[in-house]
Amino acid sequence: MRAGLFLFAFLLSFIISFAQDTVYARQVIKYLCSEKCYGRGYLKNGLQNAEKFIVSEIKKNKALPLFSSKYTQFFRQAVNTFPGKCELTVNGKVLIPGKDFIPDPRSLGAKGTFKLTKVDSVHYISAEGATRISVNLKKKLTYSVAGKMTPYCSIEIDQKNFTEEPKELVINLENKFITDFESRNIGCYVNGTQSNDSMIIFSAHYDHLGGIGKKTFFPGANDNASGTSVVLNLLKYYSAHPPKYKTVFIFFAAEEAGLLGSKHFVDNSPIDLKKIKFLINLDLLGTGDDGIMVVNGAVFEKEFSKLMSINAEQHLVKEIKKRGKASNSDHYWFSEAGVPCFFIYTMGGVTFYHDVFDKAQTLPLTDYVDVFKLITVFANSF
Repeated sequence: MRAGLFLFAFLLSFIISFAQDTVYARQVIKYLCSEKCYGRGYLKNGLQNAEKFIVSEIKKNKALPLFSSKYTQFFRQAVNTFPGKCELTVNGKVLIPGKDFIPDPRSLGAKGTFKLTKVDSVHYISAEGATRISVNLKKKLTYSVAGKMTPYCSIEIDQKNFTEEPKELVINLENKFITDFESRNIGCYVNGTQSNDSMIIFSAHYDHLGGIGKKTFFPGANDNASGTSVVLNLLKYYSAHPPKYKTVFIFFAAEEAGLLGSKHFVDNSPIDLKKIKFLINLDLLGTGDDGIMVVNGAVFEKEFSKLMSINAEQHLVKEIKKRGKASNSDHYWFSEAGVPCFFIYTMGGVTFYHDVFDKAQTLPLTDYVDVFKLITVFANSF
């Protein structure tokens, strides 16, 4: 009877622990997706506010700074932004930024009234005045980050929300090209109980797309507040359960701008890359209805087989699929430098991506707990 009660108490505490992790995850995601962080990009100090929040969470867990007694590593990047007016009227109808239209991230600003000429069924142009205007009709509005600028103004309009043929537009779009925006990677570590010479790394990018204008921003819940929350949860876990090896936690900036933060880190690494036993990069971790995908799973077959065996034994995620090499997240530069690594993301569920609808309240965290357990059991197996 006592043994049964003990087992029940242990299982209950285990369930409560992971439930609390999910509660913490939602707190992290909610803050990172708030207006305070404004899309964790290049307007309204959004990226800086996200950085301060992450560093404060690191300090709560008493992790050690990774960069010469500091938690951050700065680098500079060029970026095109739209900090001011972002207004568009087409055929007399006022369109809503983010929902009905977005500027191409490389676009020049423009102001005035323009007649449009049809090029094909989805492309219209105007050569009137000093600024050339290009209009593209899209099935889905997908924003990004640009470090270059075109010599003309380019606008994308959602075909679902605007079904007419655009003939005339009135535009007031202000852009500002920043040549030396300061971004910061964030890093910390927990010492190992057996060895600090070898290390395991968990990474995620905390930046997103920022915003356009003064009111519209891209929350980036799944991409990648979700992955950031997992790495912070891993930090909490290993702070309470000291790992065998030195364990490093990295939060990259400027992933959306072309993996710039991870490239800078690898090129200016504060650690010996040869001492990394394995790196697990986490991005798009907010669903899981259809399991997970492992990029580099086809490259590091021994480690992938280990991951599969753990899942088969513990019945955690629905399915584990694998891919070969891909330059689709921050693991890439480590992989190119010879570091064994996986990039893991969840599959299925909500499909919001690089748009204004990727919000904290829409993120189901379907298999968050099981993915978290799979990652920790795998990392602890080294």
